[in-house]
Amino acid sequence: MEFIFFPMTRSAAQSIDQWHYPGIYRFYDLSQDDEDRLEFLNSDNWSNQYFSVANEHRELIGFFIFGQETDVVTLGLGLHPDITGQGLGVAFVQAGLTFADEQFQPRRYELSVATFNARAIQVYKRCGFVEEKKFVQATNGGDYEFVKMSRLA
Repeated sequence: MEFIFFPMTRSAAQSIDQWHYPGIYRFYDLSQDDEDRLEFLNSDNWSNQYFSVANEHRELIGFFIFGQETDVVTLGLGLHPDITGQGLGVAFVQAGLTFADEQFQPRRYELSVATFNARAIQVYKRCGFVEEKKFVQATNGGDYEFVKMSRLA
């Protein structure tokens, strides 16, 4: 599958806002946290940070958020719920890292993932990320354990 990156648009953000994940992955629905949802939909945040990802048919299949602080890029990402669990995770993350290498030239990448999401943690490990520390964060109306992961660029 080809992954094509575009600056985030209102149309893409509104489509992503309608995505609904099954079961425990509902945690990742934007509707689960009003603060995160408002931040995602606010176009003032998008400049050179929020990108939609389309496939070779120009269908919206995912997004990346790249937060850069000096030589570290923090990743946020999501894959369309209809195509999760189909073995595309590693290729999708690697495409995001390649794009970020070209755009930001970081020394290091970081991300945080809920510890219950073993599937995503395995994808990140296969992409060279290592676990650094676990922490609890208030989000989605509760306190959840996350793991911070990182890798060199």
